[in-house]
Order: sequence, then C-alpha cells, then structure tokens
Amino acid sequence: MPHTHSSAPRRGASDAHQPQDHDQAELLDLDAEVLAEHLATITAWLPVEAPPRRIADLGCGTGAGTFALLDRFPDAHVTAVDSSSEHLRRLREKARAQGVAERVHPVRADLDDADWPDLGTPDLVWASASMHHMAHPERALRRIHDALPPGGLFAVVELAGFPRFLPPDAPEDQPGLEERCHAANDRYHAAHMPHRGADWGPKLTAAGFALDGQRTLEVNIAGSRDEAVAAYALSSLRRMRGSLADALPAEDLAALDRLLDTGGPHSITRRRDLAVRTVRTVWAARRGD
Repeated sequence: MPHTHSSAPRRGASDAHQPQDHDQAELLDLDAEVLAEHLATITAWLPVEAPPRRIADLGCGTGAGTFALLDRFPDAHVTAVDSSSEHLRRLREKARAQGVAERVHPVRADLDDADWPDLGTPDLVWASASMHHMAHPERALRRIHDALPPGGLFAVVELAGFPRFLPPDAPEDQPGLEERCHAANDRYHAAHMPHRGADWGPKLTAAGFALDGQRTLEVNIAGSRDEAVAAYALSSLRRMRGSLADALPAEDLAALDRLLDTGGPHSITRRRDLAVRTVRTVWAARRGD
C-alpha cells in the first residue's frame, strides 16, 4: 500500500525537483514489504461485482498496489501511473522479476496537469496514498469518475501519516520523542499538504460517486527482530527529519539524530522494542449508471 507517504514529494507532480526520489522509492519498497499482509486484506475486501480486467493504479509509486492487484485479479492488466521515473524504473524491474511485465503498462504523467494520460476504460481505479499529493484532488476525482464505465469501481486508500515504531518512553534520554516529531510533522504538512488524512467519502460523493463501502484497518506489527521493520523505521524517520529541522527544540533534534546514526550505539536499528503501528482507511465508490 503504499504509502507513500505523507512527507514524500507529490506523486501527482513532476519529479524534476525531487532529489530524494531514490530515498522515497526505498521507503515505498519497505512499506510494501512490511505491510504486504494488510494490503492483501484491502484488495480482498474490495466490493467488485466481477473480477476487473483493466485496472488503473494512480500514483503507483514502486508498485505495491499494482502487484497486490495483479495477485488478487490474475486476469487483469494494470496501467500504472506515476510522475517519478525512478519509481517506474523499479516497478518495471519488479514486473520483469515476477514474470508479469506483459500485464503492466507503466505511464509517467503528472496527474495535476490539464492533460491526463489515456487510461482507456478501466473497470477499477486504485489510488493509494496518492490523492493527498495532488494540488487539485477534486478535479482529479471528476476525471476518474468520467473515465470509469457505469458501475466501475474506484478505491481510495488514505494513511494516518507515518507509522509509529517506538514505545512511548523511548528513547531513554528523550522519552516521547516520536510523538513530538509526529506533532511537528503534522503541523508542517497541514500547510504544505492540506489533503493528507482527508475523509474522502464526502469528496467522492461530491464528484458524483456512490459510496459502496468503507473500512479502517489498524496495523500493529511486532517487529523486534525483523530487519525489514528496523529498516522501515529508519527510512521513515529519515524522511520525517527533513521537515523537522526548524520545528523541534535542539535536544529533540539531537536525540532524533542519534536514532538515525546507524553507526552509533543509540541507532534505531539496534533496538529490540520496535513495532509498526498505523491506521489505513479505504473507501470504495462506484460510478452510477
């Protein structure tokens, strides 16, 4: 699922000024690996009337949703749209490695542009952690509505920000650091990404969709000895660090930097009390006749 993520550059926008695209791709890959079971739960829940044959994945990232949907619907082909050439390069590599390259059509496009790529007539449109990156999501929702045939399904997945990884009393020298980081990060993104964490239900109905279901999944994965969880925690906090330089007191920034120092004794990768706690909500909406 991927999300994605709340501190990432807009996945609906051009990547010409995104020097951290490689780091974001790494984070998306880790998100897909750690949360694969939960993503499979979401795709299994989708209220499809018949198995879709043509799917569009908007803001596909490195392909977490694309490959989950290909697994769920083995006769489907996916048009995978993203603005990042690095994301699409990784998606192509994965598609070849999994033997499904002929079922994936990667398209580089900016979904905030006036001219959208040709999606054909998809039976299912999927947008996971991508709608909140768009400058004009209401316009995008109307375009998606018009691209679907009557009865076609649109699934929107939204994240509750970055996951939490540390217990509340960690780290020992600055207890509660992670929550303070999240609070500062939320303030930053309230100004820079106002649709993050939105309730997409009313926006979908305003665009002409009929809601066909909503589900919220609470994720709580114990990962004390899981290297992927440790890498995911490190990558997530590194991404968050970029928006916190002017938002946290010096002692908190210093404690965060100690967590991010993989060569130091306080590195988050050395901890044995990590978990992955997050919330994801999915809306399923249908274009009426």
